[in-house]
Amino acid sequence: MNDLVIRRAENGDLPRLVAHNLAMAEETEGKILDAARVSDGTRAVLGDERKGFYLLARRGDAVIGQLMITYEWSDWRNGVFWWIQSVYVVPAERRQGVYRALYAHVSAMARKTENVCGVRLYVEKENRSAQETYRALGMNRTDYLLFEVDYVLGESDKL
Repeated sequence: MNDLVIRRAENGDLPRLVAHNLAMAEETEGKILDAARVSDGTRAVLGDERKGFYLLARRGDAVIGQLMITYEWSDWRNGVFWWIQSVYVVPAERRQGVYRALYAHVSAMARKTENVCGVRLYVEKENRSAQETYRALGMNRTDYLLFEVDYVLGESDKL
């Protein structure tokens, strides 16, 4: 992994980020997303760091992995959790430490950033491989379940 470089994504990375986000949604959830909507959403993050930021793993000129960080305020801790989202590693590069390098970079950044109280992520309940990876990196499963009402991709609430 000595040739792996982790850096923040920039506006010029938009097409690759969108392609990875579309591939990840189809692969992990069987969802075919609207490319224009994903492009607009990804562009919004690139243009406004208050929404979050992307990190890329590159080998040479090839982007081989990515993740996005978003923020959640914790009144209990008087600090911010960084949420890892939109994780994608190209299939040919999996199980070779790409995510480990991205996570190590995030962890180092988070520990140096004032008011960051921790790092969180959610994972598909059937994705055992990802769960094992997260545990191996020192992350712990919580007792929380995730509930949502998705007004764009899911069902509406029952009110």
